[in-house]
Amino acid sequence: MEPAPFFDVPLNLPHAGRIARRLVTYLHRDGHHATAAAATAVALVERLDPYFESEENPPLIHVEAVRAEVAALARHFVEQVELDALGHDRLGQAVRNLFECLELGREGAALSLRAGEDPGSMQRPR
Repeated sequence: MEPAPFFDVPLNLPHAGRIARRLVTYLHRDGHHATAAAATAVALVERLDPYFESEENPPLIHVEAVRAEVAALARHFVEQVELDALGHDRLGQAVRNLFECLELGREGAALSLRAGEDPGSMQRPR
């Protein structure tokens, strides 16, 4: 069995901060601002905010810890989205993009489907 395709992009925590903001926007737009998933999305924004504002990744000695913390929050976010059936294509795409920015594209390609991304989406890696 061939591994699922994924986008392999370099670490980009500033852009991950942008994507975390999209997660919040999508949930608020859909009327899900008072959900556990929305609270976790806000936590993602807050954790990534220093890098979003500076447009810089953290120093190398901090990268792995920050990336691990953000990835754990993002995994929890997906669980909450799935549990409360909040997923949809755009939200799933944003989840995939967030993991890609963490250099975890393979994991993101799988988790995005749980967050509602359409498996036939033209945005998915082929």
